[in-house]
Amino acid sequence: MADIQIRREHSLGFAEARKIAFKWAEQAEEKFDMACTYEEGKAEDLVSFTRSGVNGTLVVTASSFQLDAKLGFLLGAFKDRIEEEIVKNLDSLLAKKPAARKTAAKKKTAD
Repeated sequence: MADIQIRREHSLGFAEARKIAFKWAEQAEEKFDMACTYEEGKAEDLVSFTRSGVNGTLVVTASSFQLDAKLGFLLGAFKDRIEEEIVKNLDSLLAKKPAARKTAAKKKTAD
């Protein structure tokens, strides 16, 4: 069995990290036919994912993402490619920053 371990630090805070983890799980289900379960916690969330030949977890905290996956014998031969794809997807989600909120400028009125 081949193992994949990926850790990413962030400064998004827990609420934003949670949104990204939800999005990551949705993409894993759609793109890779994974079955994902999401468990919310007070200090960390846990995304468990599985499909034939792979299973793992993504632990989400206010300051990091920790992904651990185990690949079966057949998928182990593609470990580098699979890891590259996971890194690309996670880094892409982390790179997207929420749009800055615009504050309305107050108009000055002439007296």
